[in-house]
Amino acid sequence: MELQLRGNTAFVSGSTQGIGFAIASGLAAEGARVIVNGRSSHRVDEAVARLRAEHPDADHRGLHADFAVPQEVELLLRELGDVDILVNNVGLFGLAEFESVSDAEWARYLDVNVMSGVRLSRHLIGGMLQRGWGRVLFISSESGVNVPADMVHYGVTKAAMIALSNGLAKLTRGTGVTVNTVLGGPTYSDGVAATVESIAGSQGAPVDAVKQAIIGQNRTSLLERFIDPSEIANLVAYLASPLASATNGAAVRVDGGVLTTML
Repeated sequence: MELQLRGNTAFVSGSTQGIGFAIASGLAAEGARVIVNGRSSHRVDEAVARLRAEHPDADHRGLHADFAVPQEVELLLRELGDVDILVNNVGLFGLAEFESVSDAEWARYLDVNVMSGVRLSRHLIGGMLQRGWGRVLFISSESGVNVPADMVHYGVTKAAMIALSNGLAKLTRGTGVTVNTVLGGPTYSDGVAATVESIAGSQGAPVDAVKQAIIGQNRTSLLERFIDPSEIANLVAYLASPLASATNGAAVRVDGGVLTTML
């Protein structure tokens, strides 16, 4: 399917690996010029080189910034320029007992997972409205709907992303700009893969067996396997396209059927 993204510029936060890079690659495959982002200039350069090698039709580039450091975010915003498609993907993830999470850690999670989207959207959505077309996408999680007891801080920030996206969509009434959220499920990202491989190594077990044992603990999964990052990227590419013009203010699932509610 031709998604009509050729000639558009996309910025994907946190896109040097995992879901973020899969999204960047998916948009580039549809002809978009992609700006990747990560905390390290070295990692950003590597991601840009890989993107250019795989999708040479556009002049992809990168900007490094740590969204937990306000000065770096300010510099990134000054260098960013006009963007047609904003994908708010950057995020922190981690298991922790609620009582052990300090105020400082709460602030760090809110700053990276929520305020990154606030700052980027505030900077870019006005230009989209003036030009009459644009896409803002938030990469949230099923954990923002069904907040896990062992990572309340993470789930709360993902719920806040859904609310932020829904509120911003109301600013786009009657325009060609849309704002939506993607609710991902258990995904075999680079971080998850490293953890699984470490467990497999320590147990002397095959990686596939460990993967299946972990996902088997999720009794509501209809997919019964980890989601591949490319499967998240496929939905993002569609929502970023003109073909998704009637989808706005929505939270769209690519969760493998983990969530049990109908809506």
